Amino acid sequence: MKKDEKADQLEQILSHSLKPEKRQRLERLLLKRIKQHKAGLKKMLQVMSDHWTYEDHFYRYYHGSFKVYRTQTTTEQAVKLLRRLLPERELNLTFEQIIREGTGKEFKLAHNKNWDRHTRPMLEAFTHARFMIEMTVRYADLPKPPTPLPSGWAALLYLFGLR
Repeated sequence: MKKDEKADQLEQILSHSLKPEKRQRLERLLLKRIKQHKAGLKKMLQVMSDHWTYEDHFYRYYHGSFKVYRTQTTTEQAVKLLRRLLPERELNLTFEQIIREGTGKEFKLAHNKNWDRHTRPMLEAFTHARFMIEMTVRYADLPKPPTPLPSGWAALLYLFGLR
């Protein structure tokens, strides 16, 4: 593990020790910002659910087409939008690792020899980003942070280190 990754991991561990007041304030702020960005989040979910970004990218994976590499662009746009919701907080380290492993790749002919190793992480990153976008849209109309926690809202809290 690199020095920066250790520092990030320590920060994430410490985030679990947030005082309840601060955690509640950040959770309310997250919900407020989700509401503020609702239109953009809905549009992103629509894009991520569209034929050419959802169906086609999975088809391209199974077809063995380099066009599956286009998935990365949508994933990066979704993560950028998620980061804007609560820039005061780092995103979950596991989520970040999934995104890192599934983006920033350029197609090389040699990738065809080990197609799954090169392309499956792209679809994994896409589906995790899509899930988080979908949860923001699903819970955008909450009047306040819910108790008890629905699983999707709890996942969003984990994304921002608030659970």
